[in-house]
Amino acid sequence: MQTTLSPSTDASMTPRDRQLLAHTPYAQAKVPEQYLRHIVDYHRKEQPGTILVDTDARYLYYVLPEGKAIRYGVAVGEEAMAFSGVARVGRLAEWPDWVPTADIQARLGPYPARVPGGPANPLGARGIYLYVGNKDTLYRIHGTNQPEYIGQAISSGCIRMRNEDVIDLYDRVKLNSTVVVLPPGQNAQAETGMRWRS
Repeated sequence: MQTTLSPSTDASMTPRDRQLLAHTPYAQAKVPEQYLRHIVDYHRKEQPGTILVDTDARYLYYVLPEGKAIRYGVAVGEEAMAFSGVARVGRLAEWPDWVPTADIQARLGPYPARVPGGPANPLGARGIYLYVGNKDTLYRIHGTNQPEYIGQAISSGCIRMRNEDVIDLYDRVKLNSTVVVLPPGQNAQAETGMRWRS
């Protein structure tokens, strides 16, 4: 498999993004190179513009034309709490507020009823909301204020990305785009022969 490290740039960042991300306490978090943004060969059947999440490998692919994809490292939900299946992008938000669900309040709280958007917010710089039909699944692809967990299964079910990566993805994805989240045990790399190598 051909992989090319895709240098992170701040070209997609707004002045507000730059301001909010300038002095975060987690700026020095080390993410292994395999979970940094790469351009990779992609041989599955999904159409360009589709997002595919490989929960086992902790990768999110944004499918490009001509057999390529952008691969981002992600943190995924713990097995009992993870979403899998086919959804669509039902909403997009910059620096979204976080409204903890009753389940999260019971397991991890107490939290305020609403946490305003910003660098300390668990949803990070962008929120991509997953819907099935017209119903919000309550699962998101979003940024994080804990990038050190990229590559792990630790979240309450949502798919977390580094803020610079979710900004990049947000600028590419369109409303109603298809999102495929593979269940545990169904690995995109095994199906296509993909292997990461440095």
